[in-house]
Amino acid sequence: MTAKIIALVDGSIYSESVCKHAAWISTRTGAPVELIHVLGRRESPEGRDLSGSIRLGARSALLEELAELDAQRAKLVSHRGRAILEDARAIVDRDGVTNITTRLRHGDIVEAIGEIEGEARVIVVGKRGEAADFAKGHLGSNLERIVRAAHRPVFVTSRAFSAIESVLVAYDGGRSAIRAVDHVARSPLFAGLSVTVVTVGSGTVAVKQGLDDARALLRASGIEAKTRVLDGRPEDRLGDLVEAESFGMLVMGAYGHSRVRNLVVGSTTTEMVRSCKVPVVLIR
Repeated sequence: MTAKIIALVDGSIYSESVCKHAAWISTRTGAPVELIHVLGRRESPEGRDLSGSIRLGARSALLEELAELDAQRAKLVSHRGRAILEDARAIVDRDGVTNITTRLRHGDIVEAIGEIEGEARVIVVGKRGEAADFAKGHLGSNLERIVRAAHRPVFVTSRAFSAIESVLVAYDGGRSAIRAVDHVARSPLFAGLSVTVVTVGSGTVAVKQGLDDARALLRASGIEAKTRVLDGRPEDRLGDLVEAESFGMLVMGAYGHSRVRNLVVGSTTTEMVRSCKVPVVLIR
C-alpha cells in the first residue's frame, strides 16, 4: 500500500494552504492525498444531550423538541464537514492531483490521527485552526498535540502557498536532527531543491564533523548541500536566516540535543513554527 499524504482540513484560513501544499508534495513524490476533517466531540452527534438537564418534571413534548434539535444540529455539523472536504478536494484536484480520497472522522483529532498514522508518509496541518484570526500570536492547541503525538513527519504549512525552491535544515547533532537530514536525503520531495544545513552555536570539531557527515549523506543521494555555523541563539538566528535569504522551507528535529531540546511552549521548535512565515517540517 502506497503511503499517503494525510492533509487535515477545517474551516480555517489555513485550509487552502494545507490543500495546496499537500498537492505540491503529491506532485513531487507521487503519493496519493487523503483529506481528513475531524468533528470534535463538541461537534459530534453524541457530544451533547440538551434534554439531560431538564429530565425532572419536564413535559415530554419539550424533551422531544430538544432531541430533534440535537439531531438537526448533528446533521448540519456533518453536512458542513462534508462541504469542507468537497471544497478541499476541488483545490487539490485543480493542482493536478488525481489520486484523492476524503474521510470524515468523529472524536479527538489526536486519537483519529493515531488510528490512521500508519498509512501516512507525512501529515500536513495548518499552523492554526479556525480561531487563527483571534490568536495570531499563538499556535493552535491541536497542532502542538499532533506534533507531540505523531511518529510521522509533520508538515506545518504557512498561511499561504508559495513555490519552494530552497530548504534550510537545522542541525544540532541530536538524534532527531540526524533523522531530519536522513529524511531530506531519502525523500523525493527534496530532489532538485537547494539545501543548506546550518548549526547555531559554537563551531566545535564535533559540530563540524557532524555537518561534514550530513553533507556527505546528502551528496550520496544527489543533493549538493551547503553547510554553515552561526553564532547566537537558534530561535533568533534561524528565523532571521530564513527571512534574510528567502528560504522556502525549514526542516528540523522535533526534539534536540541542546537548545532544541523541548517540544512545547518556550522551545526552539515551537518558536520556529510560531514565527516562521514559511512551512516547517518537523521530524521525530
